Amino acid sequence: MLDLVITLVAVIGGLGLICLAAAMRVIKQYERGILFRLGRITGEPRSPGLTLIIPFVDRLHKMNMQIVTLPIPAQEGITRDNVTVRVDAVVYFRVVEPTDALVRVEDYRFAVSQMAQTSLRSIIGKSDLDDLLSNREKLNEGLELMIDSPAVGWGVQIDRVEIKDVSLPDTMKRSMARQAEADRERRARIINADAEYQASKKLAQAAQQMADTPTALQLRLLQTVMAVSAEKNSTLVLPIPVELLHFLERGARDGQPTDHRAGKPGKPEAPEPPGTSGTSEEPVPEIAPVEEPASPYLDALTGPPDLGAVLDQPPERVTHGEGRPEQP
Repeated sequence: MLDLVITLVAVIGGLGLICLAAAMRVIKQYERGILFRLGRITGEPRSPGLTLIIPFVDRLHKMNMQIVTLPIPAQEGITRDNVTVRVDAVVYFRVVEPTDALVRVEDYRFAVSQMAQTSLRSIIGKSDLDDLLSNREKLNEGLELMIDSPAVGWGVQIDRVEIKDVSLPDTMKRSMARQAEADRERRARIINADAEYQASKKLAQAAQQMADTPTALQLRLLQTVMAVSAEKNSTLVLPIPVELLHFLERGARDGQPTDHRAGKPGKPEAPEPPGTSGTSEEPVPEIAPVEEPASPYLDALTGPPDLGAVLDQPPERVTHGEGRPEQP
């Protein structure tokens, strides 16, 4: 009899331990437990930790409350300016109402993915290509609102949506490259034109300054001559200054015979016969005009050169770099 009682107690104790082990559930920190008792939700979601259920009667379903990263497959569409593009994105969301996410939608992940794809195609059709390339922040906000509106009823909160990549056809890429190159060339031309305008203003100021001070112009000419003469194998051609021509012309006029009494060029007047003048002064003796030596510059100014004499002279050969004439 005693053995039967001990055996019965051992069996009951073993069954109790088995039932206790079957009733114990552990919920992790990032999870919430939804308890179904005979097919109906009972009470609030269970908190993290150790919880007990009735074996064979209750069923505990765990919901992950972490943020989920869901990539959206690339969607092909036509923009508002008739450009075919392929756009892919990524959605960050999390479950805020585990009961609604479990009861109101069969698979909340698949539902969010499909809603994100349709919203992305809608955004592509409403936007221009420039907006897709440069104004992504605004498009991300609009896409987030479009996905979040139906997801609220599923117990899901959309944290953020990001457009990852915008793929363009090869022809469009080449067109954009040509457009960018033309824009860069336009900016370069504007910069060059502005630089030339500023340089012309400075040159005009320098020209005005040199016109006011002729000495500065002569100094500039000497500096240019020195700079050119410093180079090797160079032939230097200097124009005759206008001031030198004026000086030679004045010298030519001064060298003509003049009447020292009247100060005018021409033949001297004949002396008056004696007795015709009312005065007793003696006649002034005639002064012979002084002939100036011949000058090549004067000949160049007063008349054409003798072409025969020039042609009779042998030609001269100029050796570059030395500047010395060489006879043939």
